[in-house]
Amino acid sequence: MPRNFTLNVNGAARTVDADPGSPLLYALRDNLGLHGPKFGCGLGECGACTVVMNGNAIRSCVTPVSAVGNAMITTLEGLGSIDNPHPLQKAFIEEQAAQCGYCINGMIMSAKALLDRTPHPSRDDITLALDGNLCRCGTHMRILRAIERAARQGA
Repeated sequence: MPRNFTLNVNGAARTVDADPGSPLLYALRDNLGLHGPKFGCGLGECGACTVVMNGNAIRSCVTPVSAVGNAMITTLEGLGSIDNPHPLQKAFIEEQAAQCGYCINGMIMSAKALLDRTPHPSRDDITLALDGNLCRCGTHMRILRAIERAARQGA
């Protein structure tokens, strides 16, 4: 039975009408029109649906909307804009880190959570933070360089 949930998304309280067991991903995409998080595997294994919730990178496809409570959620749209991209977004552009781009939401959001915790991560820290994010295009080295660039620039 659908009910109203108030979600704190990108700095604003937003109300959605959803089934309690419905994935957060569906509320973000279908109810709020936020298309940064992607539906990939639906099992929390590919990372395309990653958002930052209370500072942690989480898989929104396996997180029920009822489990979110008052948590602060940040999506890719909450980082920056076309006119004023977040340093991570800018670094990904400068390093040409996207090929098809489907994984980039998860890569950037996982990197955001990492850089917020560890402003100057090692290559091993970055690799570990991205461990659950799959990219089939083979731009891994560019993705790593983009995150290192963002860290150097104080993202």
